Amino acid sequence: MIDNQYFETIRCEDFEVFNLTYHKKRVANTICKNLSLEEYITPPNKQLLRCKIIYTQDEIIDIQYYPYIKKDIKSLKLIYDNDINYRYKSTNRTQIDNLLTKKDDCDDIIIIKNGLVTDTSIANIAVLYNDTWITPKTPLLYGTTRDRYIQDGILKEYDISVDMLKNSTKVALLNAMIGFNILDDIKII
Repeated sequence: MIDNQYFETIRCEDFEVFNLTYHKKRVANTICKNLSLEEYITPPNKQLLRCKIIYTQDEIIDIQYYPYIKKDIKSLKLIYDNDINYRYKSTNRTQIDNLLTKKDDCDDIIIIKNGLVTDTSIANIAVLYNDTWITPKTPLLYGTTRDRYIQDGILKEYDISVDMLKNSTKVALLNAMIGFNILDDIKII
C-alpha cells in the first residue's frame, strides 16, 4: 500500500555518502526500527547524486540514483492549508502536489498551516529575523539538515508568522541536497 512506503533522499558525491547518521535517525523514527542504510548505498559514480531509498516497515523496496540539478528558486507563493499532514517522508505526496498546482508562476510554495510558516514543497525553511536564523517550531517534516543545524546551534526553533516571514532580512531553504541555501533576491507573494 503506497501510504506505507517512505523514502529518504541522501546526498552522494565523489563516492561519499553525506549525513547518514541523521537519515538513519529519521528512518528509525518513521518505522520504529534501525536500518543499516550504509549497507545499501553504493554510489555508482563520482557525480553529485541524489540517492533515493524507498522503504516500508519491513524492507528496502528500491534504491535509485539521479544526477542532481539544483532548482533555481526566485519566487515563493504563500499557500494556506490547515489540514495538510506530512509528518513522515512518505512516497504519497498527494496533498503537497495538490498545493503545488496553486503556485501560478512562482517557482515553489511556502505552506502556511494555522497561521504559521511550515515548509516549502521541497525543503524546510529558515529566516533571518532580528539577526537570528530561525526555523519553524512545527514544520511539516522534520528534515535531516534542519535537525543538524539546530543541533549545531545555527538555527533556533520559533513559531514564525507570515508577518515575521515578510519582515525577515534573508530566507534560506534546507534539505539534504542543498544544505543551508540562502536565497538571494527572493520574491514572496
